[in-house]
Amino acid sequence: VQLQASGGGLAQPGGSLRLSCAASGSTLDDYNIGWFRQAPGKEREGVSAISSKGRQYYVDSVKGRFTISRDNAKSTVYLQMNNLKPEDTAVYYCAAAPSEAHTVPSFALIPRYMSYWGKGTQVTVSS
Repeated sequence: VQLQASGGGLAQPGGSLRLSCAASGSTLDDYNIGWFRQAPGKEREGVSAISSKGRQYYVDSVKGRFTISRDNAKSTVYLQMNNLKPEDTAVYYCAAAPSEAHTVPSFALIPRYMSYWGKGTQVTVSS
């Protein structure tokens, strides 16, 4: 499966962006999907994940601000980011793994458990 992330850009603090992760070569029905980000000088970290059955997971730093969703008919996963903060600035990546590869779906928040990666999209939050 090939993944393509898009929707990044420049936003002001408090603003919003919507990221999309489009898949080709396969449908996403049986995959757990994760969104990750990597800021300069920092390790890649999981931000949010959604299981093949639609269960959502968030890290504490984005709870209440980010919403993950999926549209299997379009083979696309979205990350709605509201109330953006400067510390959200990073390159954002989406990744996928077959659901059967994860003992629990929240493994989709851990980079080493993901099988397929898309190229990143830059998100910059600045006034």
